Amino acid sequence: MAETTKTEAKYLKITLLKSGIGFSKKHKATLKALGFHHLHETLVKEDCAPLRGMLALVNHLIVIEKV
Repeated sequence: MAETTKTEAKYLKITLLKSGIGFSKKHKATLKALGFHHLHETLVKEDCAPLRGMLALVNHLIVIEKV
């Protein structure tokens, strides 16, 4: 029988540093979809391809750290 390997879920720590005010509706909607409500709020999300795409869109407003 094949040995099952556990893959550790990798997480990203995302902090909102700049407001979405003055940016496009698409950027504001992305911040809302990520779950941000306030400046300097930090979220921990599981690393996946859709999340990476969202983060790439608003990378000028956030800081990303690996956990």
